Amino acid sequence: MQRHVAILGAGPVGLDAALACADAGWAFTVYEAGETVAAHVRAWGHVRLFTPWDLNVSGRMRTHLPDAPTGDDCPSGAELATRLLDPLAALPTLEGRIRLRTRVAGIARTGLLKHEHIGTDTRTAAPFTLLLDTPDGEVTAEADLVLDCTGALSHPNTLGPGGIPAPGERALADRITRTLPDTADPDRWAGTVLLAGAGKSAQTAARDLAALPGTRVQWAVRGTAPDWGAVPDDTLPGRQHLVETSRALTDGANDRVTVHTGAHVQALSPDGDQIRAALATESGPREIVCDHVVALTGYTGDASLYRQLQVHECYATGAPMNLSAALLGSAGGDCLAQPSAGIEALRNPEPHFFILGAKSYGRLNTFLLRTGYQQIDQLTAAYASESLLLPAGT
Repeated sequence: MQRHVAILGAGPVGLDAALACADAGWAFTVYEAGETVAAHVRAWGHVRLFTPWDLNVSGRMRTHLPDAPTGDDCPSGAELATRLLDPLAALPTLEGRIRLRTRVAGIARTGLLKHEHIGTDTRTAAPFTLLLDTPDGEVTAEADLVLDCTGALSHPNTLGPGGIPAPGERALADRITRTLPDTADPDRWAGTVLLAGAGKSAQTAARDLAALPGTRVQWAVRGTAPDWGAVPDDTLPGRQHLVETSRALTDGANDRVTVHTGAHVQALSPDGDQIRAALATESGPREIVCDHVVALTGYTGDASLYRQLQVHECYATGAPMNLSAALLGSAGGDCLAQPSAGIEALRNPEPHFFILGAKSYGRLNTFLLRTGYQQIDQLTAAYASESLLLPAGT
């Protein structure tokens, strides 16, 4: 009987992994917690990527879907889902292989604890047990190779100094927006918005909120002299435009936006229908009463899934150690210039367990979908050449 591959997450990288397994003739199941495939992508469906179709569609996807979008146009999240990922999920190749509304709650080696049989054949031979939350209750499933492609969007970072929640943040959690705001309804964002973060998501939010005449933005940025992630001679116009817009807002181009540099949120508290935020800034303490809080301080993947597995994480980035070392050691911060890390960088001490896609980059923000597709290429090539998916006992 052929060994089984469990793919966690039906986003772009998870679906590409599924196609790779199908091409290799491997048995596989995709587990997706959402109601549909690409649930995370749909959550930011109103946002346009700064990378074009040609960087977001893998060669494998084009083989299976010859009419997949192509060219230099940059898709929105909604377009990526409806024009690419939905048609891929509907292919006969993947029919019956995707289990929606099925969340993987934990992964273990069957019969073994985390500290047992370190680096032994006994551990390598033991299958994985997956605990699944399904519409019909808890069940378990087994697999011999696990690919964690769950992404990071469902685990946003918090607002407080040093990465912990600010006092009052947890109590006000249901009033804090942690995804990119959809500004199609201007009335939804009327009043004062406290925006925290300086990455591309925060820059996009600042740009879009600044265009709303009924909105005032108080933008808290940790850096004292942010460069907004500028890349010399940037070949991605959308990314360069965000940098230029953020610089202009910092220079006071829009009187509805105030940028506080060297700032972090010290505390949040309710103030009637509003929220009172205490900020520490480079110019001294500030207190802001706002109608909305938008926290875009980054995302990290859910490491609790593999708490019982032997995964060596980087103490700084939270990414798997080998991959993190390769990324931190590479020159430059442009996502287009990231090197192909190779299969050895993707391996964990836990045999046959891989963290792929955006989650594999931990706190690093230079991941591209193209990188995730390259990871799938490297993994399937290595397993094909090493015959690591031979039937058990052969």
